[in-house]
Amino acid sequence: MTDAHAQTPKIPLGVGAIISNSFSILFKNFPKVLALGFIGALIVFLSDFLLLGANKTLSFGDPSTSEPSNVGAFLASLVITMLVYSLTSALFIQLAYDAKLGRRNSIGTYIRFALPAVLPIAILSLVVGLLAAIGAIGLIIGAFFVYAMFYVMAPVAIIERTGFGSLRRSVQLTKGYLTSIVGLLLLIFLIFIVLGLMFAFIAVVLANIGGPIFAGITIVILDGLSYAFGGIIVALVYARLREIKEGVDVDQIAAVFD
Repeated sequence: MTDAHAQTPKIPLGVGAIISNSFSILFKNFPKVLALGFIGALIVFLSDFLLLGANKTLSFGDPSTSEPSNVGAFLASLVITMLVYSLTSALFIQLAYDAKLGRRNSIGTYIRFALPAVLPIAILSLVVGLLAAIGAIGLIIGAFFVYAMFYVMAPVAIIERTGFGSLRRSVQLTKGYLTSIVGLLLLIFLIFIVLGLMFAFIAVVLANIGGPIFAGITIVILDGLSYAFGGIIVALVYARLREIKEGVDVDQIAAVFD
C-alpha cells in the first residue's frame, strides 16, 4: 500500500451498499441482535436510573426541578456507558462477520473474544470524543472528519489486537476515504434522528398511557438497536477498507475468531 494509492483511491467505498447490507444483517438476525442490544442498553439504562435519577434518564419533567447534578454520579455513568458500549460494539462486530459468512457462534464465544478489547476501545473512544469536540470548536463538520479518521478503531482493536495503537491503524486505513466516511456518518446521523423522533413520540405516548416503565422499555429498545446498527456498519466499513487497500476478504478477517 502506497501513500499515492491511499490518497487517490480508484475503488469507491460503496456507502449505499454498506448501509443496505447493514440493515439486511440487522433484520435477518433480529432476535439475536435485539437480545444483545437490549441487554447492553438495559444495563446502561438501569445504571443511569440509579446514578442520575428518573427525570434525567427518561428525559421527562422540567429540567429545573430534576435532581441536582452530581459529578461523581455522572462520571460513574459515563464509565459504565463506555464499557457497555465497547463490549456491545465488539459483540456486534463479530456477529456482522458471522452473518456475512452464514456462520453461527455462541454468545459466550463472542464475549470471550471481545473482552480483551473492551478497555482499549472504551479509553480510545473517550479520546476520539475529546478530539472530535476540539474539532467541533472550529467547525461542526470538523468533528465528523475526526470521527471518520478513527472510525474503524474498534474493529481494528478486536480483529488485529493492536490495543492502544488502534487509533494509528485506523488513520492508516481511512486515509483517502475520509470524505466517503463523513458522508456515511451524516447518513447514519440522519437515520438516527428520524428513528429517535419516532421512538420519542412512542415513548411519550406510552408514558401517558402506561407510565414511565413503558417509556423506559422503548428507550432501551431504541438504544439497543442503535448499538447493533453502529457495530454492524463499522464492521462492514472496516472489512471494505481492508478489501480495497490490502486485498483481504471477510473470510480472512473472520478467521481470527476460529
